[in-house]
Amino acid sequence: MCGMGRVEKVGAGSRMGLTAPLRHPNFRALALGRVLMLFGNGMANVALAFAVLDVTGSLTQVGLVVGARSVANVSLLLLGGVLADRLPRALVMQGACALAALTQGFLALALLTGVATLPLMVLLSVLNGAAAAANLPAAAALTPQTVPHTLLRQANALVGIAKQLGLFAGMSMGGVAVGLLGPGWAIGADAVMFAAAGVAFLFLRVPSTAAPERSNVLRDLVEGWSEFVARPWVWIIVLQFMVVNAGWSATTAVLGPGIADETFGRTMWGLVMAANSVGLLVGGVLAARWQPRRALFYGTALVTVQTLPFFVLADPSPVVPLLFAAMFVGGVAVEQFTVAWEVSVQENIPPERLSRVYSYDALGSFVAMPMGQIAIGPLAESIGPDRSLLIVAGSTIAATLLAVAAPSVRSLHRR
Repeated sequence: MCGMGRVEKVGAGSRMGLTAPLRHPNFRALALGRVLMLFGNGMANVALAFAVLDVTGSLTQVGLVVGARSVANVSLLLLGGVLADRLPRALVMQGACALAALTQGFLALALLTGVATLPLMVLLSVLNGAAAAANLPAAAALTPQTVPHTLLRQANALVGIAKQLGLFAGMSMGGVAVGLLGPGWAIGADAVMFAAAGVAFLFLRVPSTAAPERSNVLRDLVEGWSEFVARPWVWIIVLQFMVVNAGWSATTAVLGPGIADETFGRTMWGLVMAANSVGLLVGGVLAARWQPRRALFYGTALVTVQTLPFFVLADPSPVVPLLFAAMFVGGVAVEQFTVAWEVSVQENIPPERLSRVYSYDALGSFVAMPMGQIAIGPLAESIGPDRSLLIVAGSTIAATLLAVAAPSVRSLHRR
């Protein structure tokens, strides 16, 4: 009887269709705001590395600027999770968007007026990372508050699709803008998009999940940690992504732009990154329509496919069509994991502690990113980009195989 009930429930959710969450105004506001943020960030992600290269001419300095943002993000994620469980999450996101708009606006102005320096770019990257630390736990925990439980899978897939549409459009526009106008204009567009996202979040009307009696911050963190470590599959996946995200960010934020600058060009790099977003978008559509009962296990195993672009880029003369295909297929595969992970966490973690668990998730997943971004430049200059990419690919595959070998990951089922 229990199994039959679950089948009927999933079937009913499937019959509602991919767009069913859009019937809910709060979900529409959340999705619109996240699309606007990702559109701007797509442009900025392409532009920032080239902006630093224009100012300093050094891959190592690119790593320092990108890594500074990641250090601030990682350092403040736990505080961001506490804030998102203590305060109205929509308010947290509005404030974070305002800070992000200001930092990106100042950076764009400095680049366009020719006064940008390495210390200034590092400082603004730190402030932007602080804004992201507040935004991420609140945004992730808001999704289950905007739709009924039966629509969680469609809602998470639709959020992923919307984000990838924003990234695809942003990266495509960013590549063109950097090639034709320069990186300052692309980063300026990011500032405008964050301001618009803050306006969209004004229309979020969700009930507070905060407890009526507030404990101190330390107790909040301890409660979040208890939820985080209580389920082995949670922290095992986070450890896996400590390695996976470090390698991916080091490649796409530092090594990739440097290789593109020497070979197929800046505009093409923006389009290559956009191809990954298209893959993520298609993967989201597939995940919304169907996922196996052991979705987390299969999604985690598919993360190995994300290494395909690394092997293509390791060639001294990368074959661009092959790189497009690898980026696309990698995106399709990884989005299967992303939707399975979001649904698994949202189904198993109490709503009033969800932001804090997401903050521990993000902290563990992102903590190695600054090290990867900062270290990959000197490593590539020492042993070459090709060998550096093979090391990144091997580390990603090894971490993923260890994760799928864990019994708790293999046995977790969707509800």
